[in-house]
Amino acid sequence: QVQLVESGGGLVQAGGSLRLSCAASGRTFSTYAVGWFRQAPGKEREFVAAVNWSGGITNYAISVKGRFTISRDNAKNTVYLQMNSLKPEDTAIYYCAAKDTGRGIFRPLFEYDQWGQGTQVTVSS
Repeated sequence: QVQLVESGGGLVQAGGSLRLSCAASGRTFSTYAVGWFRQAPGKEREFVAAVNWSGGITNYAISVKGRFTISRDNAKNTVYLQMNSLKPEDTAIYYCAAKDTGRGIFRPLFEYDQWGQGTQVTVSS
């Protein structure tokens, strides 16, 4: 198993940018697919973006496509979520999640085995 720790959240004005990081420890991270999810108050946790083990395949929710970019640096055991052109509706707790798999990319929450504790992102209008 890996332990995941998110960081980089904060308060930003609409139109601004943030970069979230998901740092992994505990074992080799390069075999894991990773996803970012978010949960706004009173709403269900939803898929944001995912990346395969190598970083060569990515997938995004329609609501963030073109504004967010997921990437990874396996040498640093870290996955990033660059968020640009932020909107108030992006306000949520953002979680990263990992699945130990040799291949593939995953959107559903139930696919993931390990979760971080989350980082708050607040976008003011």
